[in-house]
Amino acid sequence: MSEDIGRANPKPPSVDRLSQLWRRINDHKMVQWGVAYVALAYAIQHAVILTSESFDWPRAVARVSMLLLALGLPVVMTFAWYHGIRASRRISGPELTIISILLVIGSLFFYVFVQPSETASAVQRTGVAAARNASLNPGGAISIAVMPFANLSTDKAQEFFSDGMTDEIAGALAKVPDLRVVARSSAFEFKGQNKEARAIGQALGATHLIEGSVRQAGTRVRITAQLIRADNGLQIWSDNYDRDLTDIFAIQEDIARAITTSLRMPLGLKPGENLVNNRSIDPQSYQQYLKAKALLRARSLDEAIAVLEPLVAHDPNFAPAWAILADSYTLVFAYNYGSTISGSLEEQRRVFQTSLDKRDMAARQAIRLDPKLPGGYEALAYVEGNRARLAAAEDLFRQALALDPNDPEVLDGYSQWIVTVGRLKDALLLREQLRALEPFVPVYNSVTAEYLRMNGQNDTAITLLKAINPGGPAVGFIRNRELANAYARAGRYGEAADTLLAIPANQNRASRRSVEDAARLLRGAPAKVSAPEALPAFLDEMNFVYAYVGAPNRVLEFPEHLQEIGAGGAVGFTGLWAPQNAPVRKTDRFKVLARKTGLVEYWRARGWPDLCHATTADDFACD
Repeated sequence: MSEDIGRANPKPPSVDRLSQLWRRINDHKMVQWGVAYVALAYAIQHAVILTSESFDWPRAVARVSMLLLALGLPVVMTFAWYHGIRASRRISGPELTIISILLVIGSLFFYVFVQPSETASAVQRTGVAAARNASLNPGGAISIAVMPFANLSTDKAQEFFSDGMTDEIAGALAKVPDLRVVARSSAFEFKGQNKEARAIGQALGATHLIEGSVRQAGTRVRITAQLIRADNGLQIWSDNYDRDLTDIFAIQEDIARAITTSLRMPLGLKPGENLVNNRSIDPQSYQQYLKAKALLRARSLDEAIAVLEPLVAHDPNFAPAWAILADSYTLVFAYNYGSTISGSLEEQRRVFQTSLDKRDMAARQAIRLDPKLPGGYEALAYVEGNRARLAAAEDLFRQALALDPNDPEVLDGYSQWIVTVGRLKDALLLREQLRALEPFVPVYNSVTAEYLRMNGQNDTAITLLKAINPGGPAVGFIRNRELANAYARAGRYGEAADTLLAIPANQNRASRRSVEDAARLLRGAPAKVSAPEALPAFLDEMNFVYAYVGAPNRVLEFPEHLQEIGAGGAVGFTGLWAPQNAPVRKTDRFKVLARKTGLVEYWRARGWPDLCHATTADDFACD
């Protein structure tokens, strides 16, 4: 009877096959092998992650580990199927084939996810590109922004002191080799604003922020500092420092070291070295130094010099003061050029030569007192460039960058220098690096826009310039002159004229008459003038107008005049590389000036620029 029932209700074939498969899986112990492998893989991956965090290994290590462990699961299942019952069975040909295929797949995964980035990094570590890549935030790297410390002193005029502490701590942290310090100046854009950490971090390209406050009372100073993560606002470290002003360098050192310890960053210092040099300067003089730095940042150059000259006379061994004094001398001639040019040719020569000699002396003093201070080499590079020693100038800029590849002032100066010798693409790469480090400095962005225009990106330049707040007279001049040039390049001559007339009246880079004459000529463009020789003489940065009114050769008068007053080298050549001046670069007059300034000799020694090339042993041509 039971046999009849069994025949009446046979098991479906699919159920029977599943039962057989399950029995074989159990016989081969595949579940046990799988569970054991997953548990072991989890433990290994967890250990890799903990070890990577402890030793600051790149994220690629954990990523590759996870990929290899995942690929190991089918390998283990294959072994379980063939060796679950007979552990002594030797590996067969098919097994070896499967293992080989899986290893090939694993190698491909490794190449796709890891190798290309490493190869790209190796290729990019050359020349100007290496400096640019030093500033870009590689995947997972720590970047830090020191936000302006709040001034809690009762004397609000001491704001420069809290700002100075911000600068000094950022400068100390910049000496840590693997720590990317961003927005040393751009961070001041957020001063007094109550924005969340995430928004500030995204705007500045920072993974971490340092915030703090400074309270000064007599000879005592209390500094509070905290390190927070930008993505979630969590505090990683904080501390208070209540000491005498005579201990100010020790406070800066302690804060910088505490931050690097919290981030588990190696300091990269030799035995006995510090991030902050314990310099011998009295507290009052040090405060004057911080005040001068604030004035230099605001481009109040005459006031900065008036503070610095008595300071270095009183404390002649304080190298940083000499360095920023040299910077001030470097800039003051350019920023006061409009008032200088009103004098006789002899007077202009005297003023320029006096300025150059002062720059030379201050820069060499800074280097002698502290050979590791980038600012001294940067200032001396300007001196050598003005004396037509172009190769020496370039070497000095490189020395400054070797000491601090992300120093904004050095990057700004070097990029401006190499554009004068015609290396337009290299200059733009450096400006991109600078903008990644300092996205909100108006004077930097104005110059960056100029180089974008010179590299054929005129619309991008206009967009960048329109977003800039002109600020004071110095920045207002640079921004509006460059925006007018970009508008003219786009054929928007009326807007170009209006933009020139909006230049602040109290700037000193060009006379008001020169600005008004340039605006009047632009308003009549693109009509060509009938008598180019009768046009007003623009022996200043308004000379760009000549190209748009049919007098291209007169563009050369400004750099030729600079040669006459003793400004040797390639000073004044920047505008000559603009697209609208291509006809000028083909003239014999341009060739004569290039030889006189030492450019041709430099090109033959260091390589030809983007738009010029040698034609014979003695001649060259430019596009």
